Amino acid sequence: MSNKKTAMVGTPCQILAATKINRYEEKTGGSPIDVKIGLFCMENFSYQYLKRYLKSRDIELFEVKEFRIEKGQFVAYLIDGNVFKIPIAETEPFTRKNCHICTDYTSDVSDISVGSVGSPKYHSTVIVRSQKGKQIIDACIAEGYIEAEAISRKGQDLLEKIANQKISKNTKIYKKREAIGRPVLSKRQISEEEFYDECGKCQFDNLQNDVISVGSCVLCGACEYVCPIGAVQINNRKPVSVKECEEDCHACYFACPRTFISDAIYPEGIDEQPLGEYLEIYSVKADSIMGQDGGVVSAILVYLLENNIVDEVSVVGEDKDAPWRPESYLTSKIQDVIKAAGTKYSTTTIGSVSYTHLRAHETEADL
Repeated sequence: MSNKKTAMVGTPCQILAATKINRYEEKTGGSPIDVKIGLFCMENFSYQYLKRYLKSRDIELFEVKEFRIEKGQFVAYLIDGNVFKIPIAETEPFTRKNCHICTDYTSDVSDISVGSVGSPKYHSTVIVRSQKGKQIIDACIAEGYIEAEAISRKGQDLLEKIANQKISKNTKIYKKREAIGRPVLSKRQISEEEFYDECGKCQFDNLQNDVISVGSCVLCGACEYVCPIGAVQINNRKPVSVKECEEDCHACYFACPRTFISDAIYPEGIDEQPLGEYLEIYSVKADSIMGQDGGVVSAILVYLLENNIVDEVSVVGEDKDAPWRPESYLTSKIQDVIKAAGTKYSTTTIGSVSYTHLRAHETEADL
């Protein structure tokens, strides 16, 4: 594997995939991802269905200046100064249905979690989860990359309320799925020994039956990345098999965030902790970067690059040929980080793009 280190920014399911890839590297090949920055996520939107929905309201995506989630509303600020908004409850037509079996709102297995809920406008709430995350945030504060203060009691109460709402709502949904024979393997509590035993029996055809066909795939791209022979490819809708799996290879099943998750990753009772396990929670702003909610994620990535903590970072930019279509890529350039600042709201196969670039770097390093 390459000696390069990367920082990844992703939703809870993407962060979980990265965690599994590295924890079970003897099965998956591992990855250079060294820092995980997770985003708060209630649900994600389909680009095509969002585009279609707005078009039905006589709005083209190129007319949108900014999207925001504000006070229970999905808001589109248009270039001409007009504002379109609907209650979050009415976003169902363009919400990805596989989001409804996830109970992780604050990216519980990241090093650092970031989101807007719980902090004032133009600030971000930052949850520090690991010692590595603490070292990074402490350094960012000390060196002036960010300004931070403890989150208010009111802010934390709101954050816990929103996280509990996701847990409660989606627990009902996944239990209903299980009751009608649509497995939600990621919610079945098993030990590490049981995890190895179950995943060690499975290949891509099992992933197809257990995750993809039942509508649980999140298009993270982990299965494509870990396949040692390129037998799995991501199209616009789902992973597909393009050739036979290697004998005794189980990499995709170990890496997928929607197969089993052992209690070594998600401890028993994790859903009883709405914010997961953490060290500190801050309300943070980065005045040097104009981001959507304080530019905090961008400021952390700039710190990591400028101080050579990592060699590259993952960012989500915009497809130059399709307004607001998210496009994930790796970069070592500060200007790319600043340009990509802001939430895109539609899902992207961050694994398919970033992991594929990581694998390319590893291959080059081995030549």
